[in-house]
Amino acid sequence: MLQAFVLSAVLLAALKPVASAAAVFPPPAKHVTLNVGNAQLAPDGFSRSTVVVNGQYPGPPILVNKGDSLSVTVNNRLTDPTMRRSTSLDLDGLFSPTSELPDEGSPFVTQCPIGPGASYTYDHGAIDQAGTFWYHSQLSIQYIDGFRGPLIVYDPNDPLKSLYDVDDVNTIIQLGDWWHNTTLSPTMLPQYEATGIIPVSDSSTINGAARYNGGPAVPWSVVNVVKGKRYRLRLINESARNVVTFNVEGHSLNIIEADGEALVPHVVNALDMLAGQRYSVVLTANQPIANYWIQTPFVGGAPARNLNQNITLSRAILRYAGAPIADPTTPMDVGPFPESLVEAELRPLVPQAAPPADVNVTLDLEVIAGQAIWTVNGVSFLPPKTPTLMKVLEGASTAADFNATENTFVFPAHKTIQFTFPENDDDDAHPLHMHGQNFWLIKPNSTDVINTVDPIKRDTAAAGANGMILRFRTDKPGPFHFHCHIFWHYQAGLATVLLNDPAGTRAQVHPDAAWEGLCPAYNALPADEQ
Repeated sequence: MLQAFVLSAVLLAALKPVASAAAVFPPPAKHVTLNVGNAQLAPDGFSRSTVVVNGQYPGPPILVNKGDSLSVTVNNRLTDPTMRRSTSLDLDGLFSPTSELPDEGSPFVTQCPIGPGASYTYDHGAIDQAGTFWYHSQLSIQYIDGFRGPLIVYDPNDPLKSLYDVDDVNTIIQLGDWWHNTTLSPTMLPQYEATGIIPVSDSSTINGAARYNGGPAVPWSVVNVVKGKRYRLRLINESARNVVTFNVEGHSLNIIEADGEALVPHVVNALDMLAGQRYSVVLTANQPIANYWIQTPFVGGAPARNLNQNITLSRAILRYAGAPIADPTTPMDVGPFPESLVEAELRPLVPQAAPPADVNVTLDLEVIAGQAIWTVNGVSFLPPKTPTLMKVLEGASTAADFNATENTFVFPAHKTIQFTFPENDDDDAHPLHMHGQNFWLIKPNSTDVINTVDPIKRDTAAAGANGMILRFRTDKPGPFHFHCHIFWHYQAGLATVLLNDPAGTRAQVHPDAAWEGLCPAYNALPADEQ
């Protein structure tokens, strides 16, 4: 069942100004404690062991303001021997400004995992972003078992604040695929690797609640509104596979943010969201007082492979104050919806031309037929035993210094890199996700037009049948993961490492002693605890 949100962020200190014109004061600090453990939960009515944060699914929201210094302590309390017992944390979409780690939480890229019984603190530093983000385990497919939650960075000076009246914890909408099998990593992942057939989810949760065919009538999640008010809904697709269509019966949606980037307001009736993508939409409660369906039909494999799945059960309720406590009386609409989002029509609130490319790279995504082996330019990524960052700090500087299966691309500092993904005939639109920074999406999968004048920037976009072109800068030194956010594909090799400026990394990145201790501790664990 849906657990009540419990805020775990605690304001540590409010620093008082000192009478000195030369004084420089850090922003207030937020410290968050995430206790990662096992719990028996039933989000869709089927009880199973889960991997969750502070005993709940989804995890508690991390809520901070732009300018806050954020630190997150992960206490690994995992004990279930049928699952992975080590863990990690990815603050998805946040870019670390500290000199300790260029990117937090990428196992075997920037650090080793956190073993059972251990703790580790990510000192993120002052946040200079704002928008809708999330956190999850980056280890194997562990977040499918429940280790995922929202991370919202509010901007008190949001330039679009005049467009909405309400933006709080109650307007966060988390979408997530859900499996009944409790041995996803030890059994279903090897089955997928052997057959190439991704397991199909049993249900799809909205803020932690769902139903499945033949299951109990779990209460729908409810979003409460007051007629006449405007609500900023923060949508997060926390799925490991499913592409979700979001629609609210009888209401239009004004898109104002994608992946932490402010947009020129763009009105639609529905929008598709790939795994890992986030949007903010403004919904105006301007309809007659009643109950309305929040409709989230999804695509994620052949439903015939899992008879529990029923996309008409992927829904929630928008309830106006004064409406009866009852389900809407209309049938659910599973689309297609008119006036749905075309990603290529989005524009940044502050236009910025994409810089000319200094380096051009073509990336081909291919799968070996009948097997779960994905390749990028012919290489299937395998995580190394020694993290990329550790190798760089020890002197690695060229692609030849890494195993071929690490698929590491080395780029010089302060250059613009263009990635071109050719058209492919694969059925999946791969949500490619870049750690460490956003990229200019100069040709989305939804158009043949190349836009270098005012493209949007984001961190997750589709490489699919129509191809994609993106550009990014190498101004930030360090290794950064770039991978498919369908985590089944990620585990099957659809990933690379982008290493910017190895010499600059050694000069600027200085991990602490706690980081130094992670790999020896992890490597000393027995295999069943890793």
